[in-house]
Amino acid sequence: MAHRSVVVALCGALAVTSLLAAADLPPSRRDAETMKQKVAAISTPSKQRRRTVISENEVNAYFMFDAMKDLPTGVVNPSISIVGPGRISGRAVVDLDAVRRESPPKGLLDPKNLFIGRVPLAATGVLTTSGGKGTFILESASVGGLPLPKQLLQDILTHYSRSGEKPGGINLDDPFPLPAGIREIEVTRGQAVIIQ
Repeated sequence: MAHRSVVVALCGALAVTSLLAAADLPPSRRDAETMKQKVAAISTPSKQRRRTVISENEVNAYFMFDAMKDLPTGVVNPSISIVGPGRISGRAVVDLDAVRRESPPKGLLDPKNLFIGRVPLAATGVLTTSGGKGTFILESASVGGLPLPKQLLQDILTHYSRSGEKPGGINLDDPFPLPAGIREIEVTRGQAVIIQ
């Protein structure tokens, strides 16, 4: 269970909610295995400082081949693009009907009335990390190719990030703790360096 939470947290830290791919080579089963080995190493406590490089292809391969059991119901086909420096983009298909059931529209002009069913969601922003904490500053988001209001993105994030430990889900603007003793994540084009 701890291993699964580290995988989800790492991917979440890199992707925040599922994400936009633009890799040179398609993700492979070998990339997925490499990602799992790196996550296992990151999850193993050590008193020594470590730097682990994770490529965009490795994260996307993990999403493609192994993540389905770890993803919330209604989220499919996630992928990321590590644009760098610090910038990441992501994409996934999400079930907005499930979000609407949990957080119904508040009136006729509520943006939730505009989007129904399973739709592609994309977001781009800047990830900054320091001292074991991270923040994500949203630059843009879209759903079905249309601009997505930040509040609707927050409703989607809240819906999919609720847990027993966080019944209110994750707030997009709040700093978040990095898992497994990670002190910093350096994001450069096509890769992230995990510093423990």
